Amino acid sequence: MTKPIPKNRTDYPHLLPITTRWSDNDVYGHVNNVVYYSYFDTVVNEYLLRHGVLDFSAGETIGLVVETHCNFFAPLVFPEPIEAGLRVEKLGNTSVRYEVAIFAQGSDDAAAQGHFVHVYVDRVTRRPVPLPAPLVDVLKRLVTA
Repeated sequence: MTKPIPKNRTDYPHLLPITTRWSDNDVYGHVNNVVYYSYFDTVVNEYLLRHGVLDFSAGETIGLVVETHCNFFAPLVFPEPIEAGLRVEKLGNTSVRYEVAIFAQGSDDAAAQGHFVHVYVDRVTRRPVPLPAPLVDVLKRLVTA
């Protein structure tokens, strides 16, 4: 298996500053691998909330995470400020594949990058449903070639 090359921050149309926390570090003195998935979740949901297309308490449709992946290239350490980059790699009928990268402040190359797939389902039946039009409109801004 070949390891991907770190992407550049210019590859991501949306960047979110995130403050690392003391509890993000592990006994090895760097941000623990599981915390990166929290950063992925944060940048995706912040974007959706900011654009008014996520109503996690009463929306008819909800996005369920069905797949995640992350490659690590460089360690990050608390109290280092970071940024999460977000783009959409694939906009399907019922699903979205988000590409996410985590950057140390001032670095152009990703310290980690991966993906996050949401399948949209009916809140009650949990059956897949087409992506709502307002969601599609907001996500199209993040689609990359």
